Amino acid sequence: MAFWKEFLKKYRHLMPIAVYMIFYLSVFAYVENRTGVRLHLLSSKYDRLIPFCELFVIPYFLWFLYVASGILYFGLLEQERRQYYLLITNLCIGMTLFLVISLIWPNGHTLRPATFPRDNVFTDMVRGLYLTDTSTNIFPSIHVFNSIAIHTAVAKSESLQKHPVIVRSSLILCILIIASTLFLKQHTIVDVLGAFILNFATYHLVYQPRLQSEKTASRYRREQKHLL
Repeated sequence: MAFWKEFLKKYRHLMPIAVYMIFYLSVFAYVENRTGVRLHLLSSKYDRLIPFCELFVIPYFLWFLYVASGILYFGLLEQERRQYYLLITNLCIGMTLFLVISLIWPNGHTLRPATFPRDNVFTDMVRGLYLTDTSTNIFPSIHVFNSIAIHTAVAKSESLQKHPVIVRSSLILCILIIASTLFLKQHTIVDVLGAFILNFATYHLVYQPRLQSEKTASRYRREQKHLL
């Protein structure tokens, strides 16, 4: 009992993201299960040119570990606590905007294959994925948005910059996850582009002010040093 009390006291900063995830999953469940709404189909002829490839189910599922590990690393191990708050702020803004868009503009696609070209363990995993995750409420892709947000935090972390292998591995996994959303027919090109645009906006909203303040502080220190 004393251990958990001390743990919660030390890591109480994790509570906001935990509470937010309860809110997010509750609203998402409502959005996914509501009926009587008109879907706006987002697929195009360019999406149909992308072949289905079941091997991408591996990085697609690794997304869950990637995001969870990123949040836990910055929440538990990152010495600069501000990096954690920047990350969860970025994530929460993007995920909330996704919910708003899904509520007021229901969307989806009809790209999923009726039959699979091959029969193997990976297609079995895709079948399971299709049963649990619908092809509705897909814009912008949260798989893509969250992956970019996690890698942004990794790339901006001074402690992780000392380990270039980790940063490069994060980038490779991020790219594979983004590609997986298209090759598994989970998302459309529009969803992916929407996630990139949204992340570009949230990056400038969340990270840019901090970068500007750091540049100002650095310039001030140089001027003070010069005067001395």
